[in-house]
Amino acid sequence: MAALPLEGLSAIVTGAGRGLGRAEALELARLGAAVVVNDFGRPGRDGSGQASKGPAEDVAAEIRAAGGTAVAHTGDVADHQQARELVQLAIDTYGKLDILVNNAGILRDRMIFSMSEAEWDSVIHVHLKGHFNTTHFAAAHWRERSKATGGPVYGRIVNTSSEAFLAGSAGQPNYAAAKGGIVGLTTSTALALGKYGVTANAICPRARTRMTEDVFAGFQEPEEGQLDPLAPEHVSPLVGYLASPAAAKVNGQLLVVHGGMVAIVERPRVAAKFDSAKEAFSYEELDELISPYYEDRPAGETFAAAEVLGLKRG
Repeated sequence: MAALPLEGLSAIVTGAGRGLGRAEALELARLGAAVVVNDFGRPGRDGSGQASKGPAEDVAAEIRAAGGTAVAHTGDVADHQQARELVQLAIDTYGKLDILVNNAGILRDRMIFSMSEAEWDSVIHVHLKGHFNTTHFAAAHWRERSKATGGPVYGRIVNTSSEAFLAGSAGQPNYAAAKGGIVGLTTSTALALGKYGVTANAICPRARTRMTEDVFAGFQEPEEGQLDPLAPEHVSPLVGYLASPAAAKVNGQLLVVHGGMVAIVERPRVAAKFDSAKEAFSYEELDELISPYYEDRPAGETFAAAEVLGLKRG
């Protein structure tokens, strides 16, 4: 029997008690990885409620029942020390860490003119700092292993961004900013760790979960007996691929994924370029050059995520 692609490797998946994280943890285990299932277990998608061990332990038990290997971790990845303990748990349990999938997050939506400081800080804290915390300790582990062996090691990071960053989301300035920051963190990490054999990539998943139930209300409801095109199970195979040896040359990339579609996003390109007639621009010259470029464009033009992804309302 052929070896599974992730056999002998260990993985952490954060926010894995429900939704996308759960599907990703199950997929990595199906592909042969030993998994640490992390989830803080608070029931509210805004991060509210009492923390619970149940979600993480239930998914770990589900993996074990299917013949896989898994342990649960119920700490908060936004807490620096608890993130350290999460990475150390993987190392202590499995001898090393090979794969880190950062998925944990919360929502506290509000228009920019109504958002409180606490609503801003909490989302940045969980998403962006949470991604940094686990990445920091995983990166230190891989760097130490590489120095000890004198060569590259196996390391994979898969971070979770969103089209809220790519396409804009009027009621989610905190979430969009955090997800944009995660892309910057990913590309910086990819450059820093490539020489150690580690890759870092980010995905923008579209999936119907507790976090997105409002966003996808009315979108392509599945017919009876058919798989929901926005099911998390459409996202998890890409995470499994990016975590595998097959993706060794995929590094510093951003990929959009939803039911039956994967798109590789290019880095921003220059749309137009203007040169001054003299050494420096004047206000008048800028007005003459730039204003006509935007005359036929809607104010604040952007692109709709639904159009980019080919989604249609039912």
